[in-house]
Amino acid sequence: MINRVTNQGLMVSAQRNLQQSLSQLSKMQETAGSLKRIGQPSDDPTGTADSIRVRAEQSSVTQFGRNINDGNAWLTTVDTALGKTSDILRRVRDLTVQGANDGALSATQKEAVAVELESLRAELMTTANTKFMGRTVFAGNSDAGVAFTDSNAVPPAVPYTSTGTGSPVERRIGTDTLIRVDSDGAAAFGEGDDSVFALVDTIITDLRSGVNVSARLNEIDARSTAILGQRGAAGARQAQLLKAQGANVSESVSLEAQRADVEDVDLGQAIINLKAQELNYQAALSVTARSLQSSLMDFLR
Repeated sequence: MINRVTNQGLMVSAQRNLQQSLSQLSKMQETAGSLKRIGQPSDDPTGTADSIRVRAEQSSVTQFGRNINDGNAWLTTVDTALGKTSDILRRVRDLTVQGANDGALSATQKEAVAVELESLRAELMTTANTKFMGRTVFAGNSDAGVAFTDSNAVPPAVPYTSTGTGSPVERRIGTDTLIRVDSDGAAAFGEGDDSVFALVDTIITDLRSGVNVSARLNEIDARSTAILGQRGAAGARQAQLLKAQGANVSESVSLEAQRADVEDVDLGQAIINLKAQELNYQAALSVTARSLQSSLMDFLR
């Protein structure tokens, strides 16, 4: 059976083929301009699903990165405060050794030592109430505004009481990983009559009343050890954070590579494809023009 081919049929077929080639050329131009392989979900449903998954993971990793940075800042503040506390306690110990020399110091000289100890006690209180972004770093999630109440607190309160709630400040640095970023103020500084503040007050009172203060040296050493212990614990957590930070950066880079593999196209390859499609379209135009030349019947119509 012979199929009849007409000029009109050839024109319709040629027009359809040219339109398809032009549509493909337009798509190549858009791809080369945006460097995106997926312009809309229908372009690649599977790739779109992969893109959504990767971007969700990227969002989580970015948030973990922010949490790590915030936690690192908290622990840096804690470490600085505890380091300052250790320095103050060393000075307290030196003054206590000096004040224990009853035979060499007069009452006036002991009073001078007591006055300096008072300033150091005030400095200890300020350090214990160190804040980061408006929140105390030694009172957990307490909203009291201070980690320890002073002896002249307003309204009146039991001196040197910790306001810590027992609920630590934590940051999520991984899907299943939480890390504490504050420090236990009560464990570091003590509370009430057992606090480092009360200890300094006792030394001051002993100096002024003529009691030898050498017996307080062991108590100072014990409190210094507690401070060092808390500083070491905070340092260990900060080391964990820094390790997590490195892993977070690596995972971020890996996810970006996955996203680019799913969504993006190579610029060089996109340009090659565009040029090839341009040649195809030009060739189609040329072939169509030659194959559908006007005949005598076209003029007679």
